[in-house]
Amino acid sequence: MKDVSSETDERILIEEAKRDRRRFGELYELHFERVYAFIGRRVRDRAAVQDLTADVFRKALEGLDRFEWRGAPFSAWLFRIASNAVANHRQRAARETTGSDLDAEKGSAPGVGDSIENRAALYRFVRDLPDDQRRVIQLRFAEEKGIAEIAEAMGRTEGAVKQLQYRAIQSLRERMGERNG
Repeated sequence: MKDVSSETDERILIEEAKRDRRRFGELYELHFERVYAFIGRRVRDRAAVQDLTADVFRKALEGLDRFEWRGAPFSAWLFRIASNAVANHRQRAARETTGSDLDAEKGSAPGVGDSIENRAALYRFVRDLPDDQRRVIQLRFAEEKGIAEIAEAMGRTEGAVKQLQYRAIQSLRERMGERNG
């Protein structure tokens, strides 16, 4: 694999890959780990991360002729494709979850509504947490950010973020336990 040490080298590699698709493998090798990590921080299921990463590079290969060099690195284009892939994955997952929830609710089996009520109660309890704890929970679980990312966003140490997360989860467990007896 070529060592792409400058913007010019990367531009040349991209142009070569446009002419000869077999050269795309070098771009793949160069950017695979970063794209995989980018997706892995946003999607927890390893199989889905692997599938989405493969899909990103497939789309990049298919769209390579449309890529125009505008001063931003090639990786920025790949990350945009990856962001869209993650967003689409989340939408599909939400539709599947919503569909299965509705199917279960239609069955009106005993306790089916309980899961929906529990989820609603959990959202209320999260809303009632102290501001810092609530922000950690939202960033960690709703936005699927890592501890380091949250620490940076909040201007806190990773240890402080872990402690806030621990306290928030303990509080939520207690309140959900009280609610459910």
